[in-house]
Amino acid sequence: MTLVLDAVGITKEFPGTRALNNVHLDLRAGEIHAVMGENGAGKSTLMKILAGIDYPNSGEIRFQGQPVQLTSPREALMLGIAIVHQELSLVPPLTVAENIFPGRLPVNRFGLVRYGMLFEQAQAALDKLNIAVDPRALVSQLSVAQQQLVEIAKALSYNCKVLILDEPTSALTDSEANLLLGFLKRLTQEGVGILYISHKINEVFAAADRVTVLRDGEYVGTESIAEITPDHVIRMMVGRELGDLYPPRSEKRGGVLLEVRNLRLPNQTARNSFQLYEGEILGIAGLLGSGRSELARAIFGVDPKTEGEILLQGRTLHIQNPQQAIRYGLGYLPEDRKIAGLFLEMSVKLNIEAATIPEVSHYGLVSAAKERALAEQYVGMLNISTPSVEQEVRRLSGGNQQKALVARWLSINPKILIVDEPTRGIDVGAKKEIHFLLRELAHKGVGVIMISSELPEILGMSDRILVMHEGSIAAEYASKTVTEEEIIRSASNS
Repeated sequence: MTLVLDAVGITKEFPGTRALNNVHLDLRAGEIHAVMGENGAGKSTLMKILAGIDYPNSGEIRFQGQPVQLTSPREALMLGIAIVHQELSLVPPLTVAENIFPGRLPVNRFGLVRYGMLFEQAQAALDKLNIAVDPRALVSQLSVAQQQLVEIAKALSYNCKVLILDEPTSALTDSEANLLLGFLKRLTQEGVGILYISHKINEVFAAADRVTVLRDGEYVGTESIAEITPDHVIRMMVGRELGDLYPPRSEKRGGVLLEVRNLRLPNQTARNSFQLYEGEILGIAGLLGSGRSELARAIFGVDPKTEGEILLQGRTLHIQNPQQAIRYGLGYLPEDRKIAGLFLEMSVKLNIEAATIPEVSHYGLVSAAKERALAEQYVGMLNISTPSVEQEVRRLSGGNQQKALVARWLSINPKILIVDEPTRGIDVGAKKEIHFLLRELAHKGVGVIMISSELPEILGMSDRILVMHEGSIAAEYASKTVTEEEIIRSASNS
């Protein structure tokens, strides 16, 4: 295959840290080249440099054999290099067509948008990629998977020859991810080269032709997927043997801790009931839109419920908001840590103490000594990599951001911890740490409700599994005996 992109000796320094040191990467036309590494390895920094968002301190980038200097994302786009970020950049109130052609809408001589032509052009772009989405639909009406495809259609509308994807399946279920991977395979047949950042090793081995691994900003190596094993990639990433990703299950559980009776959400007819036991990890699986997150948010008081009863150790709870839920001993780690979980502009210290302000206060005033001691306790306990508890949390890697959010809920000494996609967008090493932490909490009697789109995680971590379909609990399984196929069948009601 012909090299379409070649980066040699890329070094990037930020104040106080060297993010990349003499890194190189090449991409062939018509291949999927995965880029892997633990959080903080430098993957995103390298991709931003290749997409013209950041500029290297040294090194050279060659596009189709010619040296180029990429000074802006638009310059990279015009050249033929497009990036789709993990956090999508679509505008929800606008139509699919308007999102595909931003700043390039066809207009008449009076400057008015020619919507007929716009929808035709968008339909042609979608048809070319075999994407079954109405160009007139508002992006806010689409599923996350459909939005991901629209983002890719937008990138490809620039006739790009290099497509950079940053964790493209992090918000997708396994079945949706498989559809996306099949779509990417078709793109490579048209000669598009794809740089694919992912923490999901099974996904990389299913889709990629080669993999490059970075560690601590350094180039580790590039290998052909056909010639290596997943364990070999993990060793390259972490520099050590990782061992089992999932801790042993406990054979013991206590009495009923939480009971949900006939819980119904607004605009839904389904009434859901289930029990959570002391020391149990209860997995909740289902397709996106199945009502998993909505159920969790209603229990925690984020969203209202129309009817139903929630009991904690036999006592009826009256939860109208998260503050009341926290007082009862409930913690909730949301699906999107950046939008619904963290205060990105604030420090690690303030993020950790956010749910325990009274505990670090004295006569109504926050004690600087107490809040610092609390933050340092959990930074040490969870091995959060940060130069200081005063560091802005937005400057941490994804895995360390997730640990900071987990630390917040550990600080309330929860009786029940609800975690929604607890390992989304974090590396395999951080995943293992989160998995073992959740099991350790269960061993101490905490009841854990874990929502995940990754079926291996659901099977590997859960003691029992509930499967949701269209807002209703469709099935319950013992994790020891159920298969992925059975869960998928129940989730799709087939």
